Amino acid sequence: MDHERGVGTSEGQQRKAYYKNLLLLAYQSFGVVYGDLATSPLYVYKSTFSGRLHNYQTEEAVFGAFSLIFWTFTLIPVLKYVLIVLSADDNGEGGTFALYSLLCRHAKLSLLPNQQAADEELSTYYNHGATRGAISSPLKRFLEKHKKSRTFLLLVVLFGACMVIGDGVLTPAISVLSSISGLQVPIKHLTNGEVVLIACVVLVSLFALQHRGTHKVAFVFAPVVILWLISIGIIGLYNIIHWNRSIYRALSPHYIVKFFKVTGKDGWLSLGGILLSITGTEAMFADLGHFTAASIRLAFLALIYPCLVLQYMGQAAFLSKNISKVPSTFYESIPEPVFWPVFVIATLAAIVGSQAVISATFSIVKQCHALGCFPRVKVVHTSRWIYGQIYIPEINWILMVLSLAVTVGFQDTTLIGNAYGIASMTVMLVTTCLMALVIIFVWNKSPALAFLFLFFFGSIEAVYLSSSLIKVPQGGWAPLVLSFVFMFIMYVWHYGTRRKYMFDLQNKVSMKWILTLGPSLGIVRVPGVGLIYTELVTGVPAIFSHFVTNLPAFHQVLVFVCVKSVPVPYVSQDERYLIGRIGPRMYRMYRCIVRYGYKDVQKDEDNFENQLIMSIAKFIEMEAEDAASSSPSSYDPSNEGRMAVIRTSDMSGQNTLVMMDNENYESIGENTITIRSSRSETLQSLQSVYEHESPGLSQRRRVRFQVPAQTVYVDPQVRDELSALVEAKHAGVAYIMGHSYVKARRNSSFVKKFAIDVAYSFLRKNCRGPSVALHIPHISLIEVGMIYYV
Repeated sequence: MDHERGVGTSEGQQRKAYYKNLLLLAYQSFGVVYGDLATSPLYVYKSTFSGRLHNYQTEEAVFGAFSLIFWTFTLIPVLKYVLIVLSADDNGEGGTFALYSLLCRHAKLSLLPNQQAADEELSTYYNHGATRGAISSPLKRFLEKHKKSRTFLLLVVLFGACMVIGDGVLTPAISVLSSISGLQVPIKHLTNGEVVLIACVVLVSLFALQHRGTHKVAFVFAPVVILWLISIGIIGLYNIIHWNRSIYRALSPHYIVKFFKVTGKDGWLSLGGILLSITGTEAMFADLGHFTAASIRLAFLALIYPCLVLQYMGQAAFLSKNISKVPSTFYESIPEPVFWPVFVIATLAAIVGSQAVISATFSIVKQCHALGCFPRVKVVHTSRWIYGQIYIPEINWILMVLSLAVTVGFQDTTLIGNAYGIASMTVMLVTTCLMALVIIFVWNKSPALAFLFLFFFGSIEAVYLSSSLIKVPQGGWAPLVLSFVFMFIMYVWHYGTRRKYMFDLQNKVSMKWILTLGPSLGIVRVPGVGLIYTELVTGVPAIFSHFVTNLPAFHQVLVFVCVKSVPVPYVSQDERYLIGRIGPRMYRMYRCIVRYGYKDVQKDEDNFENQLIMSIAKFIEMEAEDAASSSPSSYDPSNEGRMAVIRTSDMSGQNTLVMMDNENYESIGENTITIRSSRSETLQSLQSVYEHESPGLSQRRRVRFQVPAQTVYVDPQVRDELSALVEAKHAGVAYIMGHSYVKARRNSSFVKKFAIDVAYSFLRKNCRGPSVALHIPHISLIEVGMIYYV
């Protein structure tokens, strides 16, 4: 009985902890996920009745518009996202790239050429409960067989990403301008120009504070949005009771039919304003990584849905009796005693909504870069507690300039709303198309079910998008132009990067040539570790032969380092390093592949060198313990390319090397074999000066390695190899990179020459260099120039 009571108590505590965490995540989601969606009532009715629908100033038209808003808000956010799409997470991550990454792992759809079989062994590669192995279908075989179809799929994903970036420009503009325009209700003499000026000041302040990170003010975000929702819900209820209680009848879809019978084509054109009621819905899925599906569902159904429905219903009740108040429906419907408190909350809520979309834009750009589709930019990790919260300075200032240009250029929320609607609905349509493929390839459901999903939601979104596209001349061109520019940048960067990789792949140095050079590689091998950075995951890049033929000496230990992205959101530290050997043991040449997920942030890890040395030492030990390995004096070419995952958590108990701080080095006993550094005093003094001038480097942990004397190996050459590794590390580490110039071949077409010689070259010159992106210290960097003719 006591045992049963103890089990029951434990389960009760776990259930209580689960619900407590669920409520906490639901509370936090209001400030991050729902800011944009919650501020839509500021401009929906104004945009809906601003066009030809302005000629239908009747109660039936208002009831029909509200009925459209209600059912759109019910079908898309509730039925599509809350009930279906939120279940298609990628190890807890959501968004367009999460769906694309799921598809690439369950079908061979990826265009990234550096994928390996070892990547499939990652713990996050397959979702829990997903079926491993290929499930054949005609559609899957077609997509895998035809490269053009895979390219088209990538372009669709990138187009959706470009529209998200467009959201990052348009959301701050329309949210802030809509909230500030409320000042014209109590202050009648305030001109539109003055409203725009105030909005621009708020926008500049918003973008200027981005470098502090979301977490600095995250505590304020959730209460602001919750207070805003409760306020507009109560105001909506007041307007229903005060102005028109019969508005509840518009919940019937019968009013939608009556609406279109009366308005006809003009009603169809007004759908561009109706869809603004669901802008921000995609954030529920895109920001899934910081929360859980259950918490987002709870927050939406418990507060977001009822409060927004009440607000839209209340505005409709007000409008049905005050149709002339359309230009400022929201603020006119607020009771005068509470106007100023609601105005302040509205402005804060608009800022919160803008903040969430800007952060999502940073994340999208980071994911595009991980796919090899965006130039290198500076990524700053802004939160110590929330992994994945990042800030990109270049993108932040570009967004600010574009957002100010949109605000000053349009000066009207209706025009901005036309542009905003196209961007938001395009992202939703892309999600619908990708979800249909996920239903078939990942969930292994019937293609008929996927077609039903695509047809039902795709047709609704297509109708809304068609209505928005009619308004391209009235501001709708803005997201299309932005998307074209960003798509051009992404495609050119992806094309140039891929052509450069294919050049390396086709011009790899043959192992036969390396073996003929002998262990010395035909040059002097000096003490030290040379880290040669390459994008190849197999073989030796052509630039290595360029090094050998141009440099009089090379390092005693050579490590070919490849930093690559894999189609998973995160790679755990235990699975990050793949280590292998190149050539025979006496050549002292190794390969290290460092794997990151598309949501991982490559921080300046000061212990990378130490982890690398320990990983190589662990690999040497594992190789020695392998019973099937051949004798060290022989070389088996069939083993070339074999890699081993080195788990960093296993290194703490290994006896291969002893790593200790320099402060403790004096107390080393006689049970270790120490190796004296061969670094000259001049070089040591230069290193000290450089570290003194670089605060980040001076704070790095300084360690030394020793080979334990009591460690006994069957093969004494293993000890010699470890000793050589330690000696090389103490002598110093050099980072070797190719300073490449990519040019199109002379017989290339004009389009290719323009793409490579002009566009790609311009992007490479004006983005961050690879050494900066990889956080390589300049004093240890060696660059050798090489021209790539692609």
